[in-house]
Amino acid sequence: MTTSLALRSRAIACALACAAFAPARLAAQNVTPAGVFESSTDVGAVLHAGSVNYDASKRSYTVSGSGENMWFASDAFQFVWKRVSGDVTLTADIAFPAKGGNAHRKAVLMIRQSLDADSAYADAALHGDGLTSLQARVEKGAATHEVQANETTPDRLRIVKRGEQVYIFLAGAGEPLRFAGGSVRLPLQEPYYVGIGVCSHEKDAVETAIFSNVDLTSGTPSESTQPRLYSTLETVTVASTDARAVYVTPGRIEAPSWTPDGASLLFTRDGRIERVAATGGQSQMIDTGSATRSDSHHAISPDGQSLAMGDDSRQPGKTAIYVASVARGTLLRVTRQVPSWGPAWSPDGKTLAFTAERGGQIGIYTVPASGGDEAPLVTGPGRNEAPEFSPDGGYIYFNSSRSGSRQVWRMRPDGGGQEQVTGDDYNNLYPHVSPDGKRIVFLSYDKNLDVPQDRPVLLRMMLLSDGQSAAKPAFLALFNGGLGSIDAPSWSPDSKRLAFVSYQMIP
Repeated sequence: MTTSLALRSRAIACALACAAFAPARLAAQNVTPAGVFESSTDVGAVLHAGSVNYDASKRSYTVSGSGENMWFASDAFQFVWKRVSGDVTLTADIAFPAKGGNAHRKAVLMIRQSLDADSAYADAALHGDGLTSLQARVEKGAATHEVQANETTPDRLRIVKRGEQVYIFLAGAGEPLRFAGGSVRLPLQEPYYVGIGVCSHEKDAVETAIFSNVDLTSGTPSESTQPRLYSTLETVTVASTDARAVYVTPGRIEAPSWTPDGASLLFTRDGRIERVAATGGQSQMIDTGSATRSDSHHAISPDGQSLAMGDDSRQPGKTAIYVASVARGTLLRVTRQVPSWGPAWSPDGKTLAFTAERGGQIGIYTVPASGGDEAPLVTGPGRNEAPEFSPDGGYIYFNSSRSGSRQVWRMRPDGGGQEQVTGDDYNNLYPHVSPDGKRIVFLSYDKNLDVPQDRPVLLRMMLLSDGQSAAKPAFLALFNGGLGSIDAPSWSPDSKRLAFVSYQMIP
């Protein structure tokens, strides 16, 4: 990440921070446990001192902790820790021996900059109700955010730090550990702290968790294979900015989009379009006839019955726009000229807007969804691409580089009234308007970069007023992505969530 993007993402995170915990007594004195850790202490303000007991025969720690929460801009919990430098891997079986208790009580594997209550950190957190997530505060005093795993109540957890990236893994009883999805960039000064912790989530209560078969490895292990690319299909809730890993898979998937009923998400993999339930599970391939070399841009029709896509199966390297019937698998070629890509449906389902290269210039065109003559809307210098209709059909939003950087623009459906919507210190790509017409989201990244791939990017959102921006962009997510992350329309039908793909190189 460049300095500019890093500083701005930190500033956004800090602006979201709030300190919502009641003051209590100071942390207890450090207690020296046995085993792999150096010491233990209560971090933050707690009413009841925590404790730790070690069983060498089981490599097991019984940890009791109080504390109102580990969230927002400050934490309160019992922490058993060791100071380390370089890379680290911490693994343990975790269980709450007592039933009941607060559903949000937490037992965590943690990497932390300091013992300050508002320290930067990342953890693999098992909650009392079985929810498992990667939580992180990327800078001292900033807000905590999380990526929830799509599996609950694991028996074994692992947290891994490689360079500045942190990942978590999980497993059920007797199962091998597997990547849980998502990651966080956490720059730390060395040495830093690694350890286990418990928070009761109630300031007047004490909760206990047992960490068994604890294994702590410092330094980068010698690995026989190169890191492997994984893709995580995530959804982020606009109100909370918390993310959830819906689908995790080796290799590259791209361009998630929601079905109109909100039940499923579509994405592209190796030229084919697949469907997965919005709650997760196994994916299924969609029959698109002879169109088997789709690019990452696709769009589902407003009635959910048809898919528009760019595909070059018939003429490799010369993409044309096709419409496939989801139910029947029949295929219709819509554009006569090539290359044409990136289709978007009008709200009435009668027209497709798309990007095309004509005469050496990249512009935006429309064509009847049933096929016919194309009409130019945007031509001229620069790249003009990624069109999308507003829900009322009054505007088409698109990207243009005519101002010297990639920014979001809009125009009337006939190409008139072209005007710039965004203009700040970022490149801004792939505008998507919420189904209720109130917000627009886009991908932001450093102005000095071309379209990034597997690089740090921001998902940002603005309120709209009559199609124009009514506020400065707000932060939704920071992740490794770029090309493929939000190429297709990615709002949920209720305008409450966004889908995107993040990419991880997993050791």
